[in-house]
Amino acid sequence: MSIPSPRGEREKLITALTPKLRRHLKIRAFEHGMDIQDATEHAIKAWYTATEVPDVATDGAKTWGTFLPEGEPDAFKAACTERGVTYVKGLAQALTLWLDAHPSPTSPLTAQPVVRVIVANQKGGVGKTFISSGIAQALAEGGRKVLIVDYDPQGHLTSELGFEDLMYEDDVETLLMHMDGTAKGDIHDLLVALDQERFGERLHLLPASDDAFMRDVALSKVSFSEAALERSLEPLENEYDVIIIDGPPSLGLNMDTALYYVRRREGELADRSGVITPVWANKASHRAFRLLKSQMEDLCAKGRIQVDYLGLVVNAYDSRRGKLVKENKDEWEKSSSPPVLAVIGDLKEGREAADGEIPLLEYAPDSEHAQAMRDLAKELAV
Repeated sequence: MSIPSPRGEREKLITALTPKLRRHLKIRAFEHGMDIQDATEHAIKAWYTATEVPDVATDGAKTWGTFLPEGEPDAFKAACTERGVTYVKGLAQALTLWLDAHPSPTSPLTAQPVVRVIVANQKGGVGKTFISSGIAQALAEGGRKVLIVDYDPQGHLTSELGFEDLMYEDDVETLLMHMDGTAKGDIHDLLVALDQERFGERLHLLPASDDAFMRDVALSKVSFSEAALERSLEPLENEYDVIIIDGPPSLGLNMDTALYYVRRREGELADRSGVITPVWANKASHRAFRLLKSQMEDLCAKGRIQVDYLGLVVNAYDSRRGKLVKENKDEWEKSSSPPVLAVIGDLKEGREAADGEIPLLEYAPDSEHAQAMRDLAKELAV
């Protein structure tokens, strides 16, 4: 498979990486102002001439792919065969050498926009709110300034964090009013802060409102509606490290505005902002994913933009549910583009935290669910 690129024709290399090595590569590449595929290309070229290579463990490696210059995937595979190592081992050696030769710079890359992520799937009940809220909490706990936008008209995120009353306040402006141009006030006035000490006043919420169900209709009357969310959130961007959108359960204009918002901006590195999709290990999730991916591709083609797919999260997985569930999970894990970032078990802590209207990392900070969110947060290069 080859694709045209400003850097010439490129072909896909499909192999596997451990989650830890994949995360280190992504973050280090961004720290040095490089796309992941460029860092991988340089790593493989250096590996060809290296006289000593590290013995890298590859247990737990997951399917992963990247694009290299035309002919390079075959050249790399031939070099692995000549050296008597698997493709997975050879790539792990190359990337480890590159990481050792490129330590984190003392001054991190600053000429990049705020990281923008939508957790999206039009299929309801797959865990969009659980994932978006958990990642936001983990980032804030780790010292990042985070804004999470409840973009789902149902407002589950707002209610689960204890702010349900805000959705029904009278005589207040809403996100939709800022999007359709009827707002008179400052969008900062809509924000609320989570006051738990572990978040250090770094985690803010833009709540849902009861007019959000009319968003598709209202946006149909707005000029260049795809950019309506971006125009609304622009005054907030310089104040945050990450903005996370809890996506809507639909594929209309509402979704288009959110996808447009997380597009790769001019000068922005690839796979920095983009889309994370929670799925279940069932056939319905595979169909829903194809529909969302099709909408993304259509928007990109018509708008001449690039929206990066950051990855999938297999949520609420329980192998005891039978052979078909495991087979569907295995099918997801074969995906290299987008990759599976995590498989999260069907555990009780997430539901209990939501029912109690307490942030997960506050309710059960030492739980497996909480640690899964911290691991997911590490997937974002911030």
